[in-house]
Order: sequence, then structure tokens, then C-alpha cells
Amino acid sequence: MTPTTPGAAREIGVGLISVGWMGKLHSRAYQVLPSVYPELGLRPRLVHAADTVQDRADYARDVLGYERASTDYRVVLDDPDVEVVSICAPNILHHEIGIAAAKAGKPFWIEKPVGRSAEETAEVAAAARAAGVATSIGYNYRHAPAVERARRLIAEGGLGRVTNVRATFFSGYASEPKGALSWRFKRDLAGHGALGDLMSHVVDLVSYVVSPISEVSALTSTVHTERPLLPMGSGTHFAVIEDGEMAEVENDDYTAALVRFADGAVGTLEASRVIVGPQCGIGFEIYGTDGSVTWNFERMNELRVALGRSGPDQGYTTVLGNGHMGDYASFQPGPGNSMGYDDLKVIEAKKFLAAVAGIEHHNSTIEDAHAVAEVIAAAAASAESGSWQRVPAIPGANFGHPVRS
Repeated sequence: MTPTTPGAAREIGVGLISVGWMGKLHSRAYQVLPSVYPELGLRPRLVHAADTVQDRADYARDVLGYERASTDYRVVLDDPDVEVVSICAPNILHHEIGIAAAKAGKPFWIEKPVGRSAEETAEVAAAARAAGVATSIGYNYRHAPAVERARRLIAEGGLGRVTNVRATFFSGYASEPKGALSWRFKRDLAGHGALGDLMSHVVDLVSYVVSPISEVSALTSTVHTERPLLPMGSGTHFAVIEDGEMAEVENDDYTAALVRFADGAVGTLEASRVIVGPQCGIGFEIYGTDGSVTWNFERMNELRVALGRSGPDQGYTTVLGNGHMGDYASFQPGPGNSMGYDDLKVIEAKKFLAAVAGIEHHNSTIEDAHAVAEVIAAAAASAESGSWQRVPAIPGANFGHPVRS
């Protein structure tokens, strides 16, 4: 990356679609970016936000600082001052809006899952390729400095040949049986449950750090089969409703998979949204012939490393976050100063806009999202049939590649 002088910053007009928690987070990431990455020479300008709820649209203008606000996302895409767009709408709208953004010629940063199925995701990917627009996907956990360090260790052969992997995303956001039946629990609105929502992060993480997944055998289960109804737009899946009318949960609470990786490693993956204890317990254990690494987001600034099969220092060393890990040095001056979830979104924004500007291409892409969607589709098919399923390879996915310096 070529350093620039502060006065040479290029302004990029930003549009936002949907002003929920994630939309606010994208907005903060754009606002923080120039101070964290002044050398990038980019200055996001919050131009136009849309949300179907008028109060949220007003919030985007009056509080977040967008110049204009609308209740129709098409108005944002039609705005000539909007050069890039963040798509943070519910899952059911990702396919429609992603294709519309591509056809409008707007590079887009979209939350996962891009589609409710592999077919929908492939259609968005095809539209983005046809339009030639840059894309970035909300796989924020891959940007944790400790994760980047683990990836580099593996790429450089520090663990020897990777033999087996264990990875999980255990989250208790739906552990309360009286938690509301939001859109996340309805198949037509969300697609899969824990399989699409949480396991997709696990698949992206291990694919990015190790290699693509080539084959899968999976199962799913629904632990809480009914939940109280929640009117659309009146709350979130964190809302608790006492004595409400009950309705069926239409997708899975838990999923597990045996996987084979393209490089020959094998592994187990699990995800649960109803587990009691872990809150954001996404992590991995990666074992090789010469060492291993373990990481969990709930202690995201620590990487446990074991190198070598003999000698006086057997077992794990806990390595604290430091300037040799990913983008850590852009946020903190020295080892042991913690980073957080929001910082990972700033890194994501940086990688997205750097790709848009043609500075560097280290971002996740729509091809990555398509590759993940194919793994999820294979897992769903396996859970239904009880058999192993092959996963088609997606050209261009940024998985298991040598780490750039």
C-alpha cells in the first residue's frame, strides 16, 4: 500500500440499506476508517441510507450522519452520489438487493448469508461478475489478528502438514425457550437456522485458514420446536415473550458435520444457537504434524500455539495480540492491548474499500460466499439423506491460498 498525504484523501460516497444493529456497525466502521488507516488515502462519506421503518431512516440521517434518508432501497441505488453500498437487510432480501446493486453498478459489502440457498448466492455472484463490481462479505471473524497469524503459520509450514481440525460456533442467543419467533426461525425468511447463520461463519473460517472443504457428512436438530410469535419489525430474536401465541420453528437449532478438506485434512464442525454457556464461542483447533494452534473469539486477542514434537517446552504457549498479527498494529501500539468485534468490521471496511479503489485485494468476495453456500447446501443434503456429499469447487474463492506479505 502506497502512503498518501492527508490532503490527498479520495472521498467515496457510501449508501446503506437497512439501519439495524449491523447497519449502524457498518456506518461506524466507515467513520473510523480514515483515522485507523490514514495511509489508505480514502475518506468514506455517508451519503444515503434506507430503511423500511421511517424512524430508523430518520436515525440514519439525524444520528449516524447520512446526508439523506429514504424508505426504499432503490432510491439509494439510484443516487449518483452513492459509489458503494452496504447491504445489511434481513436474509430474505439479500438476493434481491445484491442483484439490484450489481445491476446498478454499485460495489457492495453484504452481510451473510448472501442467499438463502446456494442457488440464490450463485445468482448474486453471477450478477456481480457480469457487472464487474467489487464485493465484500460479512465474514468478520477471519479478520481477527490471531486468525491471520494462524493462517500465516499454516501457509508457511509452521504446523507441518495439517491433519485434523475441530471448529465450533456455539452461541446462546436462542437458548431461552420463550425467545421470540423472529424471522430467523422461519425457513422462507432466513433459510437454514444455525446451519446457515452460524455454521457459515465456521465454514468460512476454516476454509480461509486451512483449505476449501471438499466433502461433508452432516446432521441437524431442532431443540425448541415452538416459540412465541413476534410481529415483523417489532423486536429481535433476543426478545422474550411471556404467554404469547406459539408457532413452529421451521429450521435447525443445532448442526454438526464431518468434513474432508481439499488438502487432505479431516475435521469436525459444530454450530448451535441454543447452547447454554458460550455466548459468541466461535473458534478452532488446528492440528498438524509439527504443531497446533487453538483460538476462540471469546478470547479473541489470544492465540495458543504449540510448535515442535520434542524439547523442553511441550504444550501450549499463549501468544498475546501484537503487531506481527494481521492488522493489529493499525489499532494498538503494543502487545496485550485488546481489540474488539467492532474493530474487525473496520478491517472489513478497509479491505472492501481498498479493493474498490484498486489498492489491494485482500477482501472476502462473492466467490467466497458462494463456496460457503455450497458447503452449507451439501451439509443440508447430507442431513436429509444420511450420506456423504461432495462439495463443488468455486473458482476464485480466497481459501487456503499462500499468505501475501
